Amino acid sequence: MANFAKPSAPRFSVEVYQNEFLPEGGRDVHAIVTVTSSGGATATRAAAARGSAAVVIMVDCSGSMEYPPDKMRGAREATAAAIDTLRDGTAFAVVAGTHVAKEVYPGQGRLAVADPATRARAKEALRGLSSGGGTAIGTWLRLADGLLRQSSATIRHGILLTDGRNEHEDPAVLRATLDACAGRFTCDARGVGTDWEVKEVTGIASALLGSADIVADPAHLTEDFTLMMENVMGKEVADVALRLWTPVGVEIQYVKQVAPTVQDLSDRRTGAGPRAGDYPTGSWGDESREYHVCVRVPAASVGQEMLAARATLLLPGAPDEPPTTLAQGLVRAVWTDDLAASTAINPQVAHYTGQAELAQAIQQGLEARKLGDVGGATAKLGRAVQLASVSGNADTAKLLAKVVDVVDAAAGTVRLKAKVADADEMTLETRSIQTVRVKKS
Repeated sequence: MANFAKPSAPRFSVEVYQNEFLPEGGRDVHAIVTVTSSGGATATRAAAARGSAAVVIMVDCSGSMEYPPDKMRGAREATAAAIDTLRDGTAFAVVAGTHVAKEVYPGQGRLAVADPATRARAKEALRGLSSGGGTAIGTWLRLADGLLRQSSATIRHGILLTDGRNEHEDPAVLRATLDACAGRFTCDARGVGTDWEVKEVTGIASALLGSADIVADPAHLTEDFTLMMENVMGKEVADVALRLWTPVGVEIQYVKQVAPTVQDLSDRRTGAGPRAGDYPTGSWGDESREYHVCVRVPAASVGQEMLAARATLLLPGAPDEPPTTLAQGLVRAVWTDDLAASTAINPQVAHYTGQAELAQAIQQGLEARKLGDVGGATAKLGRAVQLASVSGNADTAKLLAKVVDVVDAAAGTVRLKAKVADADEMTLETRSIQTVRVKKS
């Protein structure tokens, strides 16, 4: 493990957990790469004076937001609370989203700079928010992108709230918009009520490296928006990349974030020179994340060993400048005839493999349930209950218990509930990717 961060920046560290031992001819190497950023609070306060963050809040103002009226009222109050949470010096704007996107504040294609006066004017402008029209989320994101691109802020972030499906825009348009915005800003997405599409909201957050969640009761929007904005204000470093270098003959099978949420990054790779590729990780504050890296090495004989991969955290430099190395860790492969050594599964690898399977089992089980496949749904959700029990994922276990009757958690024996509230099913699906940390012995 090495740490290369400059004293003025948050300190990054990389730790690699793996069983490096393979049997003769063994090829697949699994490792959990733990990345930790610490000491950023002081740097964040110093950076605030430089206006290091820019945020655009996108509020759904389609006609359905008026049914019931507390959705629109809750959205106004939550947006006002988020504006109050902005640190002085933060660039910000508010966008009203329907089948078109309109600037609510400050207008004229600009970003305002947060201070007591602009916060008060922005909250006054929220009084004019009214519902009407359709839903075309791509237009909201494109306007937010245009506003954020004006800013030189380190952290560029969006917060998006919707209560319905993206019905007034071709899905291909939204996908193209997400592809265009990826890497330019991050975005948290929230669905309020139960009439929105989980895969759309989670897809937005996934593409833009943010969080997704359900707020079934509009009364809880203010608390959620405040926490989201506090999290954004705690970010200090943006556009951090995880670079994997592999020797000749080594193939990367996959790269997944596995904590605090499951996110497959394999298809996000961008080339970075011979045998190296960068995977985006987004913005960082004081936090820790885990990544599951699987590489396939050439078969070798007992006694041989090799470097299977080198994981490096990088911060992009200015144009024509090389990136800054923040931290580094090594993944190794050693061939042995010791059966006990080569068959042992590293606890971190085992835990996060189970957490990824848990997320997949929930998603597949809920899909089978929607299709009327009782047997398939029961099997998959039963397996999910079993995995949640073994790993100590109590939050997910509680959500599962609202969808199935648990007969035997250890064995994964369940019965599908005859009636399930839409909010309970959508909450389980939306939060299925949330994981728990490995239990340290």
